[in-house]
Amino acid sequence: MEHSTSTLQNDDWERELKAFDDSKAGVKGLVDKGVTKIPQIFNAFNDDTPSETSPPQEFDLQIPVIDLGFDNGGVRRRDIVDKVRDASEKFGFFQVVNHGIPKEILDEMKEGVRRFHEEPYDVKKEYYSRDRSKKVKFSSNFDLYQAKTANWRDTLFCNMAPEPPQPNEFPTACRDITICYSEHVRKLGLTILELLSEALGLKPKHLEEMECMKGQFILCHYYPACPEPDKTIGAKVHTDPTFFTILLQDHIGGLQVLHQNHWIDVKPVEGALVINMGDLIQLISNDKFKSVKHRVLANSVGPRISVACFFTTLRNESDRVYGPIKDLLSKDNPPIYKETTVRDFNIQFNSKLGASSTLEYLRI
Repeated sequence: MEHSTSTLQNDDWERELKAFDDSKAGVKGLVDKGVTKIPQIFNAFNDDTPSETSPPQEFDLQIPVIDLGFDNGGVRRRDIVDKVRDASEKFGFFQVVNHGIPKEILDEMKEGVRRFHEEPYDVKKEYYSRDRSKKVKFSSNFDLYQAKTANWRDTLFCNMAPEPPQPNEFPTACRDITICYSEHVRKLGLTILELLSEALGLKPKHLEEMECMKGQFILCHYYPACPEPDKTIGAKVHTDPTFFTILLQDHIGGLQVLHQNHWIDVKPVEGALVINMGDLIQLISNDKFKSVKHRVLANSVGPRISVACFFTTLRNESDRVYGPIKDLLSKDNPPIYKETTVRDFNIQFNSKLGASSTLEYLRI
């Protein structure tokens, strides 16, 4: 029986996916083997989304950098709230400095991520898993079997709240610093959430009381140097299906934000952390704050290290319903989204990988 060309191509694709996954070595394993051509599963030109592969348009615009220092209340706090509101409405992204997390902790967190990803294969493979129940696991591309193309990166996933892993569940290479950094970034997250609440005209604890930070997970990304960076992508175009994200990135860069149909570089700022709005905060703010598309370019230089801390509610267990906040609604500002649980939102988000926005699906 003859097979069509597309069937054979699909068979080759599936075999390559499985071989890559079964290796438990990730993208770094390919680089360690000395590949000079990227495997076809990483070829972004296989993806029919033009924004994945089109070269970035030059657009000299900077994401706002907000100084959180010397916040003693009064005029200074109102100024910070105004800047947070403006950035969240216009860009969906901003950077913060003087945020209270010592530079030594930021540097050690990046170094801890590097140490883990550069551990010997026999050490790292023990953490390789696609088991959703594991609180700490290493893998490459959580959507490997669903996406049209794979990202040129590896990730260590740590589910930190509300029930953190036991210390012995973390890799030794980054155990202490991950626990320490998680505590620091959670405190900063509470500050950011208060500022976002006030920026919406709500009481400072409003979003916290809505359990927008009850869940917290950290993704420790490692983007190896790529032999053909113009043919693949570090992280595909996406939005975050959370309330908000705090990102630590190194000096290499590559993160881009889509703003007014232009790709804007989020240039690394020494000691800064990047804050971005997620889909769920766009939903509960009734479109006041924007969850915008972003991506990470592949690079011939590397590795690039980044640590993304996502804040959300309980992902599976909670039946709490989220919709546009009633205090923000009026006759002139009616709700534009249906209500949903975070569990159902995530199911819809994962089912629409690479397709239309889950927010559009919920739009009234």
